[in-house]
Amino acid sequence: MDTFYYIILALIAVFIVGPALFADRSPIPETSGKVYKIAKAAELDALLSSTAHVVVDFYADWCPPCRAIAPIFSKLADDHALTGHLAFAKVNVDHVKNVAGRYRVSAMPTFVFFQNGVPKGPSVGESIKALQSVSLTEDGLVDRVLGADRVALEAVVKAWAKEDDGSNAKQE
Repeated sequence: MDTFYYIILALIAVFIVGPALFADRSPIPETSGKVYKIAKAAELDALLSSTAHVVVDFYADWCPPCRAIAPIFSKLADDHALTGHLAFAKVNVDHVKNVAGRYRVSAMPTFVFFQNGVPKGPSVGESIKALQSVSLTEDGLVDRVLGADRVALEAVVKAWAKEDDGSNAKQE
């Protein structure tokens, strides 16, 4: 009878602990040449000082939702990146811990939106603000999107892209 309990315990351990032990930890491949891979805090600081709007994806290689949203982030960068106006960056929280700590990132993925170097995103519609994954600043602008929420991420990026298109049209 004791052997039966040990077998059951072993099976439970394999099914509960096994996925964590054997999770895919290989680096998430980046499919866009328009996404900056941040390796040091100084690289992010330089990008934030040279670009009006920056979307930063804080991720980890071992995080399944990070892997799921990565191609969408790359596609948004391909479609909307504009030198000096809108940039996309990725920060691996396991490799650049000081940057993740600086912006209070504790869950992955977290997308932080920077305007002129400070965490402050665009204004979006009430339906997006109502999403549980969207964190707002005191003045009602998007600060960050928590988790792999495709709808919220796309809406915020497109709001900025629309702003940038309008300002570029005015300049020309």
